[in-house]
Amino acid sequence: MNKVSIQDILPSDLKAETVLIRVDFNVPMQNGKITDDTRIRESLPTLQLLQKAGARTIIMSHLGRPKGKKVPEFSLAPTAERLANILNTPVKMAPDCIGTEVKKMADALKDGEFLMLENLRFHPEEEKNDEIFSQELASLGTLYVNDAFGSAHRAHASTEGITNFLSAVSGLLMEKELNFLSKALTHPKRPLIAIVGGAKVGSKIGVLNKMAEIVGRDGALLIGGGMAYTFYKAQGLEIGKSLLDAENLEVALNFLKKVKDTGVKVLFPVDVVVADAFKNDANFKTVTPQNIPADYQGMDIGPKTREIFAAEIKNAGTVLWNGPMGVFEMSNFAHGTKIVAEAVADCAGITIIGGGDSAAAIEQMGLAKKISHISTGGGASLEFLEGKVLPGVAALQDQEDEEHECCGGHHAH
Repeated sequence: MNKVSIQDILPSDLKAETVLIRVDFNVPMQNGKITDDTRIRESLPTLQLLQKAGARTIIMSHLGRPKGKKVPEFSLAPTAERLANILNTPVKMAPDCIGTEVKKMADALKDGEFLMLENLRFHPEEEKNDEIFSQELASLGTLYVNDAFGSAHRAHASTEGITNFLSAVSGLLMEKELNFLSKALTHPKRPLIAIVGGAKVGSKIGVLNKMAEIVGRDGALLIGGGMAYTFYKAQGLEIGKSLLDAENLEVALNFLKKVKDTGVKVLFPVDVVVADAFKNDANFKTVTPQNIPADYQGMDIGPKTREIFAAEIKNAGTVLWNGPMGVFEMSNFAHGTKIVAEAVADCAGITIIGGGDSAAAIEQMGLAKKISHISTGGGASLEFLEGKVLPGVAALQDQEDEEHECCGGHHAH
């Protein structure tokens, strides 16, 4: 993924440049307080780089789903405050993301200063990728940086539309995401072990197909989580009250046929933990997939499977993991996810977690520091791993045309 990055246009000075940066500050909040500021911290390298280069930086993000209306609890003000604390620099807060007042604040910025725009999604035009709205955003700055990988799979005004009006480069976080993920897909250090979990076959079939394509002869695809039961059902097994993605039984069967023909090593759980209710204190037991009782449901991979999966992961050159192995939110059914997480953390190879629940599990277990790369985009990393083109990435400048276009030509190397 050779996109021009903000690094490529430095060390030239960014003084008097107003840089519009799209970040992903869609952070979890409770009663107006940020409960996890990981996403804010992930954007620091790019923001600090801009500040050091003397840029006037305008920060844009969305938060939650205000559906095109001004909803006070989705204000980005708390994120501006948290960012100011971490950076130890004032971050001004705009009353909106477009309009005369905002334009005045943008024009008044001095070198090295920060301005945070209010939630982009307070305007329905953001998600509609409206051209006039994109142009209004673009009019605030002279250069656009996208550092929001988590929103790169959406063609919105702030991720795609704006690039029609300003030179567009990637931030350091975006660059890191693209480097890790694209290398894993195109030139992985082998053997490649792909672990795919989660609930539904339908939402993960694209990733399953892609992984089956790239793990190669020496690698393996490990499948766990709720989706395993749809595969069992497709093979005629009784799955009791386990999660079933009924409309994708045919899809599951076709996948099984395809991997059988290509000889790819695909491992399903050989034992599962089932419970008589979907709650932590339910009665549970370990059974083989052939022996799931009619009134029980699958909750986790069993002890034998954990050992088999951990052994595969141990010697991997690259591990790609997307989706938990069971209902990890409940302590009695978190063991499979935990053992897999520990195996990934102990692996000497390159380890990549594809955002979402698997990232949450790794964080929760305190193993994040031992992972090579944890993606900040759940949906975006999923689509990227399927081999889809992400609009927010496609819109960034490619390296070969950098000399002609970058930043209107006044940052020539």
